[in-house]
Amino acid sequence: MTTSPILEKAERIRDVIRYIKRFKNAAVVIHIDDEIIDSPLFVSHIRDIALIHQAGLRVIIVPGARKKIDAVLTQNHISWTYQNGCRITPGEAIPLIRNAAFEVANGVMTSLAGENLTAVIGNWVRARGKGVLSGVDFGTAGEIDKLDDSTINTILDSGFIPIFPCIGWSLNGKPYNISSAQLASQIATHLKADKLFFLLPDAELSQKYFEIPKEQGLSPEGCIPAMNLEELDEFLKINECGESVHDDEKNLLSDKILSLLNLAKKAVKSGVTRVHILNGSLEGSLPCEIFSDLGSGTMIYASNYGKFRAMRREDISAVLSLIRPFVNREILLPRSEQQMEAEYNDFIVYELDGAIRACAALHIYDRSQAEIAAVAVDENCSHIGIGPKMMEYLVEKAKMVSIESVFILTTQTADWFEKQGFVPDDISSLPQKRRETWNPNRGSKLFRLKLNSSGNQSLKPHHF
Repeated sequence: MTTSPILEKAERIRDVIRYIKRFKNAAVVIHIDDEIIDSPLFVSHIRDIALIHQAGLRVIIVPGARKKIDAVLTQNHISWTYQNGCRITPGEAIPLIRNAAFEVANGVMTSLAGENLTAVIGNWVRARGKGVLSGVDFGTAGEIDKLDDSTINTILDSGFIPIFPCIGWSLNGKPYNISSAQLASQIATHLKADKLFFLLPDAELSQKYFEIPKEQGLSPEGCIPAMNLEELDEFLKINECGESVHDDEKNLLSDKILSLLNLAKKAVKSGVTRVHILNGSLEGSLPCEIFSDLGSGTMIYASNYGKFRAMRREDISAVLSLIRPFVNREILLPRSEQQMEAEYNDFIVYELDGAIRACAALHIYDRSQAEIAAVAVDENCSHIGIGPKMMEYLVEKAKMVSIESVFILTTQTADWFEKQGFVPDDISSLPQKRRETWNPNRGSKLFRLKLNSSGNQSLKPHHF
């Protein structure tokens, strides 16, 4: 017996509803790379942005304009250089840069109008010139001095979408060119946004472009679904110091992503809840990232967005739904609602953004033995290390009450438990109470992990 298609659809719908409720009125800053704006998928992304806005999220858009600015400057025979991610041009270039940036912003506004959304372009960024740094004159390049947050919030409260061209203005009205990615990051930081998205083509944190830390969890597609700041530091350390083995085109993309990851790190440290690197070459990547647990891209966050906690009585229905597929496959024994009522104090659950995605129980029989049972992890989360971490959590809990060993009974997952450090043992070693309920017809095998010092065994370390 397998999970019905109707139930699978229902679970996806429940996730969407849960996230709509969670992020209603949340501030979301979306930086759109100009290659995405020029791509056939742009219309689809605009449609998704419209749906996100209609779901109650407060959307701010920062479009990139590098290609447009390159074309205009080339057409007018004006050269430029880059220093620390900033375009350096002579003074006569700034009117052309300003016009190009606003032309791109107008194009985005027109596309939003096609979805019956009202967007507003304004000069809400006060900037100052970067000046001369380490002997380099940055000319027309600027940095944000202040944001007109009062006007921005008024626009958002009115249900409109503010669009920020990559231009800032001095107190006397002088325009400066600002990196659109840096602008998006600073806007998100200033507004304490719940989410900051960087949408760019072919962006994926995978072995195709990067060296992946050995213990990093990966999605089924081979990409990093999420990193906390500690994991991000490790990733950056490996990839910023190592020699590239990719071709020039891939190097350009990987360098761009590394630059965005550094912006993400700074933004999260400054109060942005989550930053996402998304592959804009995939249709639907934005709503998938917002309205599902593991999304479609890579999320950077300050602290674990999932957590272990004690099970509560109100969790019983969700836990029974979680273990049902494993019961159907005869991996777990069936449990009734009445049984869960009696045993829920033995359980822990893993909660991810408000939904229960894993569970396990620690049944203590006496001072010498305890059983780890009902270990279940939602298959959508099975690749990110929740199972081993959950085992580690329960083992530590057993150690705290001086249990000498923990055991498990299994029919189909022996290899997985052996990987966690459990070793085969004889059924006769079960505590009397548990031996009385052991069913020889089911044929469950016993595996044990000793916790006392003489046993010299412990769970093998796992990344989470």
